[in-house]
Amino acid sequence: MGKIIAVCNQKGGVGKTTTSINLSACLCAAERKTLLIDMDPQSNATTGLGLDKYDIEYSIYDVITGTEIDERPLTLRDIRVKASCMDYLDVAPATPDLAGAEIELVNEMAREKKLRSAIHEVKDDYDYVIIDSPPSLGLLTVNILTAANSVLIPIQCEYYALEGLAELLNTIHLVQKNLNSLLVIEGALLTMYDGRLNLSRQVAEDVKSFFSGKVFDVVVTRNVKLGEAPSFAKPIILYDIMSSGAENYLNLAKEIMQNE
Repeated sequence: MGKIIAVCNQKGGVGKTTTSINLSACLCAAERKTLLIDMDPQSNATTGLGLDKYDIEYSIYDVITGTEIDERPLTLRDIRVKASCMDYLDVAPATPDLAGAEIELVNEMAREKKLRSAIHEVKDDYDYVIIDSPPSLGLLTVNILTAANSVLIPIQCEYYALEGLAELLNTIHLVQKNLNSLLVIEGALLTMYDGRLNLSRQVAEDVKSFFSGKVFDVVVTRNVKLGEAPSFAKPIILYDIMSSGAENYLNLAKEIMQNE
């Protein structure tokens, strides 16, 4: 039975998609069968692995909104595609249509559990299911948290890094109380760290104090190669295995696999 990890933070630009893509790739490099689900209407995890979001017939949008084919609802098995760059990686792609899903689901029964039901059918096919989240705390994110076993929270080492975390943790608490009592925090991941800057060091200390024992040992440092890799539709371990970004995400995968 696969472990389901939500990569979540309602702030944009903190490294959610970068983490989702590269953690998935590093788990696959360790021969763990992994499904990456793109739940962000911007579809960056989809395009970052070489898929054209405008050339996708069916996506995660169709699964959670109940689109039918041959008189039956589409499932994740129908829409998942093999990532061309990694043998053990499947992708459930997103398209911009996903932006309208929250409105379409508002009157649906059990609307918060649509993604959980979809994943339930395939989770035995995988060792890990990684979910890339949108930068919001709306219905899509509630679906993600309801489906997940744990939450990985990327936090950039910048000014205002902790802004909004109280709202995220409150949302997690509400989901734990009402929808998914087994949800836990996998850990906070420090991203865009620059050890030369006092600000980065101060933010790191603040995050460690705020999360008290729930911060990953690995820190993702500022790395130009990490920013370049998506434009070549490759995870960092295929784009530049010798870069610090590749080392960082390989170590993150090791930390997560230690809990298997």
